[in-house]
Amino acid sequence: MLKTKKLVLNFKILRFFLIPTFLFFNPFFSNIQEAKASLEFQWDQDSSYRRLKWYQKENKKGFRNKIYFFFKPSDRTSELLKINLAIPKTFKSTLDKEKISLCKVRIGGYENRTKCLENIPADIEINTDESSLRSLNIYPYSPIPFNKESYAIVLKVFNPKRTGLYQFHSYGQPKGKSVSSYLGSWTIVID
Repeated sequence: MLKTKKLVLNFKILRFFLIPTFLFFNPFFSNIQEAKASLEFQWDQDSSYRRLKWYQKENKKGFRNKIYFFFKPSDRTSELLKINLAIPKTFKSTLDKEKISLCKVRIGGYENRTKCLENIPADIEINTDESSLRSLNIYPYSPIPFNKESYAIVLKVFNPKRTGLYQFHSYGQPKGKSVSSYLGSWTIVID
């Protein structure tokens, strides 16, 4: 009985010294390797929202970045004649036509990297209206086919100087239709 009381007391004393030590050194070890979580927060969780996959090389503010906005086979229901990319007003970065492209892409994963396999020739138009809303209109020379290949819009930009979540929306004009319809949205993070 006395021996168990002594063990419990020793354990309480050890816990008294061990827990504060752990709490003190924990912040130093938490930044060793940043985890890339796949958690996405959306303000409006309605059923019409469609989350699309994206990839960016650098997520730090003010850094040079290459952002891939993917169109997987499941994201397209028919051949696309035109793609419109709505850029958020708060994404303050200079856009240059020479640094925007459309390509057939291999989406990276565990064994390989994201890479453009073939550039798709297209006319690119940057629109800015009075309310400072910007959008890209991309007109491929031949329609983007409805097949098992993935395609991407690639932006080479400098990240904005403000951190935050930036939501890009895409609209596509299917072959045989005169108006564009909503394809989906991407929410990128700048730290």
